[in-house]
This record gives sequence, C-alpha cells and structure tokens, in this order.
Amino acid sequence: MMATTAGVSLPLTRLLVEQGLTVRHDALPPDVRMVARDCLADWLACAFAAVDEPVSRIVAEMAQEEGGHPQATVLGRSWRGSLSQATLVNGTVSHALDYDDVNLSVPGHMSAAILPAAVALAEYRGSAPSALIAAFVAGYELACRVGRLVEPAHYANGFHTTATIGCLGAAMTCSHLLGLSRDQACHALGIAATQAAGLKAMFGSMAKPLHAGLAAQAGLRAALLAGKDFISRVDVLECAQGYAAVHGSDFHEELALSVPVNEGVERGGFHLLNNLFKFHAACYSTHSTIEAIARLRVAHDLAADAVSRIEVVAGAACSICNIQDPRTALEAKFSLRATAAFAMLDIDTGSLQTWGQVDTPAVAAMLQRVQVRLVPGMTLSDSIVTIHRRDGDSLTLAYDCGDPIVDKRAQSTRVFDKFRSIALPALGEARTTAILSRLASFEEQDGVSGLLALCGAGH
Repeated sequence: MMATTAGVSLPLTRLLVEQGLTVRHDALPPDVRMVARDCLADWLACAFAAVDEPVSRIVAEMAQEEGGHPQATVLGRSWRGSLSQATLVNGTVSHALDYDDVNLSVPGHMSAAILPAAVALAEYRGSAPSALIAAFVAGYELACRVGRLVEPAHYANGFHTTATIGCLGAAMTCSHLLGLSRDQACHALGIAATQAAGLKAMFGSMAKPLHAGLAAQAGLRAALLAGKDFISRVDVLECAQGYAAVHGSDFHEELALSVPVNEGVERGGFHLLNNLFKFHAACYSTHSTIEAIARLRVAHDLAADAVSRIEVVAGAACSICNIQDPRTALEAKFSLRATAAFAMLDIDTGSLQTWGQVDTPAVAAMLQRVQVRLVPGMTLSDSIVTIHRRDGDSLTLAYDCGDPIVDKRAQSTRVFDKFRSIALPALGEARTTAILSRLASFEEQDGVSGLLALCGAGH
C-alpha cells in the first residue's frame, strides 16, 4: 500500500530496505570494502581506549550483574554477555571518548551505532567477515539515506541522530546478516523506529555515549523480533504520524534516493566513502577551528603570549559544541572555546590525555581570550578563525573539515596509526600487533572469532 507524506506517494521504506538487502560483498568496490574495514578498526580502537572510562565501567557492571547467556564478546572484559548486553556495552564504550568516526549526511556516528550489533550477531552466528562487511555497508547506507530524508529539521529539533537514525542502520545491518525477507526487514525498521530516542541536550554527559549503545541494542532487538515474524509497519518512514512526520518537518525523498557524490573515487556512489575519521578527540564540529588555528600558528610562527584575542565564527548548528565554561574533560570536547585554546597552546588534540588539562592555568587564561559567534548559513563543519595579535595585526582563515580524505589507502594508514596510538595502553604491544594483523587481513579469514578472541580481557 502506498503511503503519503508531505503530498508524496512513495513506498520509501520498502525501496530503501530493498536497496539494503541487495548489497553483496563481491559487488562492492575495493575502496568501499577498505573503508568498511577501517570503520571496524577505528571502532575497536575507540572502544579499547575507553574501557576504563566511568561510563564504560558503570554500563558494563550493570550488564554483568544482570547475568545471562554468554553469547558474545564484551570488549576489554574477562566475561562474555548476551547479544543484547554485549551490544549495549560495546556501543556505549565505543562512543565514550567521542573519538569515533562521523558522516555529515546524517549527521552522526553510524559506526558506533551499527557495528556493536553487527559484530555481536556475526560472532554469535559464525558469520564470515565478508558477510559482516556487506551487512555493515547495507545498514550504513540506509542510515545516511534516512539522514538525507529528514535533515536538517530532525537534528535542529534536538534529536541525537546517532541514536535516532543509528538504530535504523543497526536494524538494516542485522536484517541483512540474518537473511530476513523484504517484509521482515521492513518490519524490523518499524520496530527500531518506534524505539528511536536520543536528545542532543545530553551532549557533554554520560547519556550521549549511552545513545550509541541503546541504538545498537534497539536495532539488534528489532531484527531478531522481525526474524520471528513480529509485526510492526512496513511503511514507517513515510506513513502518517510515522518516523519522518514525527521527527521533523523535512521529507526529502529525492535526496534519500539520490546517488551520493564521492570525489576522486573511480567507482563512487556510496555514503560510506564520505565517512570522516576523527584525528582530534573532540566533537567533529570543533575540528575546523582546531585546524585553522594550528595552520595560522605554524604559518606565522605565532606564540600564545603574542595573541590578544581569538574570534571563532561557526554555524548556528554548532551550538552542540559551544559550552562556554567547560569544567570537565567531557565538556571540553564540546567547547569551541576550549578546543581553540588547546590549538593555540599547541596542545595535542589527538591525545586522550589532553582533555583533562581544561582547568590548568594556561588553558584557563587562553580560554578567556576566545570568543565564539554562531551564525546561520554555515555548515556543521565550517569555521572562520581570526587571531588578533598584541601588535595590532590580525590573521584570518576559513576552514572546512567536511571533505573526506580522497586517498583511501593513506586514510587507512592513518586509521591504523590511530589504533596503535590510542589502544596500545589498554592492550599492550603484543595484542595490539595481533589485532592489527587480523584487521589487515580481515576479509581473508574464515570467521570473526579469531579477531574477537583477542578482544576480551586476559588474552
């Protein structure tokens, strides 16, 4: 049955599900498979680096206290959890540091919402790495198409898309792994959509990383229920009072169904190729400010004490990272003022140890020299920085970190280097090297168990 939203009759849910279910590993271009593998590597690295974070410990303790069947690996822990528990914990942990990758089509963190469910289910079912890669691509692409459908109103209304769209991507990925029929997968999206929740107001708190775990858990649950012929609706995206109508005023079916543009890629047409890996451990909307200040500092040999004032102009949507007086490391990651101060002081924003310095005298003093102005018409990744010097001169640079790295092999090298840098303290040299070796040859392995055997604690 055709449903109507915003005056358009279109079985959109069914079309997007059909696109997802037809994804086959052998038909994916090499660059797409490489980026998917790198998403897995980056997701694992971010999780290992965060296993001792308070939010990670709390969620893991709660899951362990519940008890249950040991079905899947809980990253960095000596015990195994149920599919649901492992998915919740691993998703939360992977987003705890806000260092995981993003896609601005959503905009949000799709790997952190999709991979926890995909990896747990693939491990439990003994799926081949190629099946995991294909299923991940299917879910990632659907999530980005939903983002194109409902943005920018959805995000502007205060929804955290990692949660509210990520759960749909996880449902699609798990439906693909389970081999569900088209109707079952449509029902899975409906089940996930009715669980979709997550508020941007939670940014800077433990609830934000929990969103990723809950999204992954909801998507997994939805696909498992649909696989048992649980019924929801098959038109949840476009139906009256459905997902799109309730979550915002935008309904861009032409954008949802359009072919993504991938610069410099021979066989493009994938949202995944526009994935953005983080190399600064903060909200992605702070990265352009960091890069602009770093470039001005280096190009003009600027010392911090020569600066009287720094002006940052960013888009109105960057209110998510405009905490004026950050007091904790987590708040600093969502503060343009703090990240600008770090960059001007030449403090390594790629280091996980940086963010606890937010209350040091040097950072506190520089923070008072930073002014942020948010204006309409700029994207989440735009920034214009003006540095005023004490001698009266000023320097201005506009920067946009929203363009993906074109050379995917060079990008892959940076992702693996990031893995070693941030995961080594938690894993040690031997395990780090062993996991990276498994990741490098991931698609050639018989299953995912060899990799995951290295990912608990005490191996």
